[in-house]
Amino acid sequence: MEDYSKKMACSNPSSLIISFNQVRIKTSTNAAKVYISSNHIYFQEETQPYALKGDQTAMSLVKPVQILVGNDTLPACDVFHDVPAIVFSSGGFVGNIFHELNDIIIPLFVTSHRFRADVRFVVTDYQFWFIYKYKKVFSKLSRYEVIDVPSSNGSFVHCFPGAVVGLKYHGNLALNASDIPRGYSMSKFRQFLRESYGFKKSHVSQIDKPALLLISRKERRIIINQDEVINMIQELGFRVVKTTPSEMLDLDKFAHLVNWCSVMVGVHGAGLTNELFLPNAAVVVQVIPLGLDWAANAYYGEPARAMGLQYLEYKIEAEESSLYYMYGPEDPIVTDPESIGAKGYRAFREIYLDKQNVQINVARFRKTLVEAMRLTGH
Repeated sequence: MEDYSKKMACSNPSSLIISFNQVRIKTSTNAAKVYISSNHIYFQEETQPYALKGDQTAMSLVKPVQILVGNDTLPACDVFHDVPAIVFSSGGFVGNIFHELNDIIIPLFVTSHRFRADVRFVVTDYQFWFIYKYKKVFSKLSRYEVIDVPSSNGSFVHCFPGAVVGLKYHGNLALNASDIPRGYSMSKFRQFLRESYGFKKSHVSQIDKPALLLISRKERRIIINQDEVINMIQELGFRVVKTTPSEMLDLDKFAHLVNWCSVMVGVHGAGLTNELFLPNAAVVVQVIPLGLDWAANAYYGEPARAMGLQYLEYKIEAEESSLYYMYGPEDPIVTDPESIGAKGYRAFREIYLDKQNVQINVARFRKTLVEAMRLTGH
């Protein structure tokens, strides 16, 4: 059996790391317990194996895993594994592609990649649809089937040579290089995605006719005059690919579609997470609604630049926001979004994220897309 202790010691410095020779994980309906053999240490604690520790809403959707350390608490093994385990939750904010990739997939890549697929995933708050959605990623990171919790087979004890319990949050679509031995980066992660999905385009220069992917929102932050915007984009010479959130659910198919595009355009929101699948040097154009400047740059602008993409933003003017007509041009909601933010995130979100749509000034927006066309080399 290979000695995994060195790999585990540097696999994830901020999660609970277990590198003992005897780790037993008991899976049962709605619960998991991790037993660790030790002659010198005795303690019990609970941890929630989800990366976004600071978000109370997310953590309320993650069941705790009980950790029991000692030499008199070990249950008998039902099955032995000769590779270590990584325990993580598929609860939290799954259902939102930003959080799926940010809170689970990227941290899991950082934690597991060095094991070269010789690792087994134990998933709490198990949701089959989530595992299926990212099946190409999971199969690249581990050559073994996922162990689900709750287990459909009732109580079962799995024995491992070691385990890592939990994942570490690294930032917004980011890898914190200072915490990662061997210098992993978002470029490395995007290369991993290209290999996992078998993408054909690694650089925007490989795309002959410029194709523009328009993220079409249906409920909030809608482009009211979308047809007019599309006509303008087509007049510039782009082939327009319009997509909706429902079409993004088949990630295997949709990721390939994104990879064939040279430009992505979207109003600030989770759909822009798909910039991860663009070829290098492709252009991301983010339409920034009123009041969302900081979030737009922090969540999608800075990450786009860090992962080798070109980034442009189109910040709407007050008259292009539905809030201008809903509340009036002199209302603080329009003139001073920061004053609304001072009331707390919930009040801010209700207005600027949930109530706001945009009617783009096509003539002004055209200048941004002309620049996008130039950046693609056409």
